[in-house]
Amino acid sequence: MRSWGLISVLSWTIAVTFALPSRRFNHVIHERRAVEPVDWVRTRKLEADKVLPMRFGLTQQNLHRVEEMLMAVSHPNSVDYGKHLSAVDVVNAFAPSVETIAAVTEWLTEAGLHKDRLRLSASKGWIEVNATTEEVEQLLDTEYHVYTHSSGVEQISCHSYSVPEHVKAHVDIIKPTAHFNHRVPSDPSRKRSFERIGMPSANTGPKTNGKKVAITPSLENCDQMITPDCLRALYSIDVTPVATDQNSFGIVEFTPQAFLAGDLDLFFGNFSPSQVGTRPTLVSIDGGVVQTTQQSFDFNGESDLDLEYAFALTNPQPITLLQTGDLFEGASFDNWLDAVDGSFCTFEGGDNPEFDGIYPDPARGGFPGLPSCGIISPPFVISVSYGQDEGSLTPAYAQRQCAEYAKLGMMGTTILYSSGDDGVAGNGGICLNAQGQPSRTGTRFSPDFPVTCGFLTAVGATQVNPGSTVNDPEGACEQVIFSGGGFSNFFEMPDYQADAVTGFLTNHPPPFTSAQFNNSGNARGFPDLSANGANYVIGINGEFGLVFGTSASAPVVGSMITLINDARLAAGKGPVGFINPAIYSADFADAFNDITMGGNRGCGTAGFTSTEGWDPVTGVGTPNLSKLLPKFLALP
Repeated sequence: MRSWGLISVLSWTIAVTFALPSRRFNHVIHERRAVEPVDWVRTRKLEADKVLPMRFGLTQQNLHRVEEMLMAVSHPNSVDYGKHLSAVDVVNAFAPSVETIAAVTEWLTEAGLHKDRLRLSASKGWIEVNATTEEVEQLLDTEYHVYTHSSGVEQISCHSYSVPEHVKAHVDIIKPTAHFNHRVPSDPSRKRSFERIGMPSANTGPKTNGKKVAITPSLENCDQMITPDCLRALYSIDVTPVATDQNSFGIVEFTPQAFLAGDLDLFFGNFSPSQVGTRPTLVSIDGGVVQTTQQSFDFNGESDLDLEYAFALTNPQPITLLQTGDLFEGASFDNWLDAVDGSFCTFEGGDNPEFDGIYPDPARGGFPGLPSCGIISPPFVISVSYGQDEGSLTPAYAQRQCAEYAKLGMMGTTILYSSGDDGVAGNGGICLNAQGQPSRTGTRFSPDFPVTCGFLTAVGATQVNPGSTVNDPEGACEQVIFSGGGFSNFFEMPDYQADAVTGFLTNHPPPFTSAQFNNSGNARGFPDLSANGANYVIGINGEFGLVFGTSASAPVVGSMITLINDARLAAGKGPVGFINPAIYSADFADAFNDITMGGNRGCGTAGFTSTEGWDPVTGVGTPNLSKLLPKFLALP
């Protein structure tokens, strides 16, 4: 059972008799579920007297200006480049209007929900009300059903829901509704058992070929074993930070993923001796804990990989570990976003119960505290090596989160996400059917999220080709994993990448039709850039092993951006923030190594192909730090 926000758990169990809606409105469909759930069976209608914690997301002001405002402080040709906004500036710019708050409040009260039952969030972004299933079904002209998984886990959802026509423009999203993965309110003492982003899975996290490393690798065999020295040689990394007291670099991990201190020291002892004993600064988000009870590649591989290479490449830069979610409820992207930007929180930091941890967690051993809301200023660089399938979400949910990444960019933070390890397919190689639904027999490409959001930087993976050296051109990663890339089904192409993506589609038209990918010519393309993602040597569970994945690529690029920020801070300037407008500009083209070999197969095809210029396999290429740093340093 999940905790459902601010209301106490006891209030669920009290028999509640509320006045039913007293007025009917001219309803119109507001959202439909994007895809039907795989491996779940609709078993019954949800009981009429169940109390649901309804959250009405209000339409924010100026969202149509998000890209314009972000470009103003991020484009290298802008007169306002680097003039990042404060958190207060962002809140004031996007808070819902008085008219919006009034319109939704009037609808709810006229429908029979007394005003005393409604609560408005501090950011004015949400109205919350606790209501029975019967009330909500009449309010939204819908039906809620219980879905059962073969494991016995139950979830609730409605296929679609409606709102009055005159209210539609004032409502962004309502939850819990059509987005799948709702939980059925039940006995709060029961331990949770459901999939979440941090749970080990064969379909997520870095991959291993099972080989152990018995010798200390050298530059001569970087095609077989990648080390920090290999990366320094590949990307011309020869910088020692000097402004570490001003700079900040954050790595996001989701419990139960956790690093092992002994693994860090094993790695440092061989590749960065001065860092033996170095640990990240832990920021516990919603009860996040570095657990050591469960130890295996699946539980420790991701965190060990991220921290070992981030530390080694930015030595002596301190690193902040944003450990997110407790051991029972877990967490997702909204949870760490709440922690670095209080304005993103709903009531007391409440999140989306379909995908995120909801706190306090009443389960025995769960995190009993209030949600972590605005507990830390966003680091200048944040690297996240996790993702989910875009097709598992509704556009409204994805767009709301995407706007938050834009806001962080406006405040001067660079957000990096790995682009996925299954080529043009979704997690685990699952593709979409003709209706856009995940299917094991699907043939339509399934892009990842949040990398399809154009307000963050998507990082793909390359490899030192077998038999090649660090002095030879790399290819797209085709060992164990395939660099995630393609085109969004939700998001339009941002202006900053229009020339690059249009050039690819015009000069190198893919041999696929609209039945396989969004070939409209106006879709967001990803990744934006790449870095090596094959044969990484890591210390894992007391020995050395090899790992593969865009999970490696993201923190490596994050390390390079952190070194760039260090140079700017030392020169009295600010962090670079959102880097995409710069890296796509003509002035920056020669700072990247163009990748023209390899593809990202999936969904029964060879996928897209790397070629001259930007491509949906490796983006604009891999960074050359010795060229990239002076270009960013020359900007205001």
